[in-house]
Amino acid sequence: MSSILSLLPDILPMILPSAITVVKGTDLEAERQKSPDSPVMRQSAIIGKSDRMCATVMRAKPHCSSPVHHHGEQETMIYAASGKGVLVTNTGGDEDHLKRHELSAGDFALVPPWTEHQEVNETDEEVVWILIRSGPEPIVVNLTGWDGDRVKAG
Repeated sequence: MSSILSLLPDILPMILPSAITVVKGTDLEAERQKSPDSPVMRQSAIIGKSDRMCATVMRAKPHCSSPVHHHGEQETMIYAASGKGVLVTNTGGDEDHLKRHELSAGDFALVPPWTEHQEVNETDEEVVWILIRSGPEPIVVNLTGWDGDRVKAG
């Protein structure tokens, strides 16, 4: 009996109907208009529709950067959709251990769990990255700086 129960997660998706989720770019644009002054914006694309992953769009205005942050236990895949951005990572504790990863349109990057990083746009054009995370809802833990404390909400 226990061997049949262990097969349920593999069998149920084959016999139960599933629904496709589509999020239109115009819906993302409407969300963008709600906070036009934010220099780095994360737009919800597909959130809470899967137990295993979620998708957001990160837009960085010219000459700005995100706070230093990590995504907890989530892995993050980045697809650079447009612009030329920099993913800065901390390889060992302080600012002497920062590494720059330049991403142009068409490039991919994988950010492991708990990896401190920062998105930077040093150009005169907007940077757009598509972010896929390994969880149903995105986790963003902003820090006071490299190897810093968690920023308190408020």
